[in-house]
Amino acid sequence: MATKPGKITCIGRNYVEHIKELDNAMPDAMVIFNKPPSVLADVLLSQHQNEVLHYEGELCFAIKNNRPAAVAFALDLTKRALQSELKAKGLPWERAKSFDGAVLASDFAAIDEADIARLSLRLYIDGELVQQGQSSQMLYPVQTAIDELASWQRLQDGDWLLTGTPKGVGEVHAGQLFEGQVLLDDQVLVAKQWYAR
Repeated sequence: MATKPGKITCIGRNYVEHIKELDNAMPDAMVIFNKPPSVLADVLLSQHQNEVLHYEGELCFAIKNNRPAAVAFALDLTKRALQSELKAKGLPWERAKSFDGAVLASDFAAIDEADIARLSLRLYIDGELVQQGQSSQMLYPVQTAIDELASWQRLQDGDWLLTGTPKGVGEVHAGQLFEGQVLLDDQVLVAKQWYAR
């Protein structure tokens, strides 16, 4: 697991096809929520407190001097049923998104800012490609998101930015093998495997 950040800031609803997949409304502004570093784990759980977890593969950026300095693959786990219940009541999502074990990440690979538009992610489960997305598909590109965040929330060196998930999310089942990849064009920059428990 990568070194723990001071905070993890997440961008929700950043891929149009995922917004449609969950039948969510198109956001008028960037959707933002934070997770504490205590959510980080090395073990991929299929359930938490007897609630089924859903996976979301994401590009994760480490911040330095308010710029993206490195990239990793991250799994952002969600208690989908609980999240839907909380959203219907107009309540915050933390109980569904910020529980222990809610984020897993690969190692980070240093990047040049000019290459960010060429990055993509892939997530395989038991060898089957279930998610793929390109940074160019984001409603809020990485530096745009960082600049907006920095206008009201101080970003510290080492903080992480999770940039949203493309379509293809689903339930985690015990025994499955997950492999997440970050690619620069067709070259795999970093990859990580997890067996779900």
